[in-house]
Amino acid sequence: MEREEQSLSLSTPLCEGNGVGVDEKGSQERGISKKEILEEVKKQLWLSGPLISVSLLQYCIQMISVMFVGHLGELSLAGASMATSFASVTGFSLLMGMASALDTFCGQSYGARQFHMLGIHMQRAMFVLSLVSIPLAIIWANTRSILIACGQQKDIAEEAGLLEMWSFESMVLLSGLLPDPELETSVLSISLNTAATVWMIPYGLSGAASTRVSNELGAQRPYLARLAVWVVIAIAVTEGIVVGIVLILIRNVWGYAYSNEIQVVNYVAVMLPVVATSNFLDGLQCVLSGVARGCGWQKIGAYINLGSYYLVGIPIAILLAFVFHVGGKGLWLGIICALVVQVLSLATITVRTNWEQEAKKATDRVYDEVIPVDTVS
Repeated sequence: MEREEQSLSLSTPLCEGNGVGVDEKGSQERGISKKEILEEVKKQLWLSGPLISVSLLQYCIQMISVMFVGHLGELSLAGASMATSFASVTGFSLLMGMASALDTFCGQSYGARQFHMLGIHMQRAMFVLSLVSIPLAIIWANTRSILIACGQQKDIAEEAGLLEMWSFESMVLLSGLLPDPELETSVLSISLNTAATVWMIPYGLSGAASTRVSNELGAQRPYLARLAVWVVIAIAVTEGIVVGIVLILIRNVWGYAYSNEIQVVNYVAVMLPVVATSNFLDGLQCVLSGVARGCGWQKIGAYINLGSYYLVGIPIAILLAFVFHVGGKGLWLGIICALVVQVLSLATITVRTNWEQEAKKATDRVYDEVIPVDTVS
């Protein structure tokens, strides 16, 4: 099939240049210049800025809602936490994972200047996700019965069955089985809400990394794809340190935003340093996962996630929380162990990547899926 050369209609921080394929050998021989690094930083900040802003603004609605619910009492907060966690485990995480295929297909198609394929990939994804949403809606409609069947307290499960549309992590489900479940679930809810809010920053960086890597691989510029990886990692490390320091500094007052009960506030103060640690690791895994999506490594990423959480994180969390009686803090420490394994695994794969080979795979992937423009129009 004839590969058409198309020009960009707008000046964007995405893939730029006069055509597909830049002299990679010359770029590698002369090394990375300061100008190239600064240009890459500028592009990534330009891309991630809107993503971070939109994500934070969207999540602030949920964060503020949880703050209001928390002032109604521990039971209301525990029920809201249970509902959001159930929704995340059974729905949102699944849908986001399936949608991540677009990061690969659309990004690499854009880099290869097959612009007409962007809409085709999007329409296919919308159709598939709509079909998957039907059984998920049935599951969510029966949230109360499912939670009670799983051993959750009846009053907490009933509260969760009003509020099944929010999203959190699966740790809250386990916290409902601990002694004093209302306190444990409430504090983990505040911790998860805080972690999810600050996670929107590396999430935006992840989107920028995925875009830049997929664009450059699709355009046959593995040298710039490699540069994009190291730049986003450096930004993520800086962001993680700054946010971690802020979380530690506000640990004694942050709980009052969610609850007036001293027991909850003091427990939150103990949890925030742990949250800061997990946020640093989660930021690294987030941008590395963005790189993986840009390269089309979703299958590898799935294996790493399954191994990290189900073979390492959750067993350690259960051991610390229920055997050694560390409580909710033990659940979070188990997740940190999973994050360590996840970061090390993704980092090892990224460092050992042959970017020239990945660029070739990207070209094959784009032109295997391509549909002639005449057919689309």
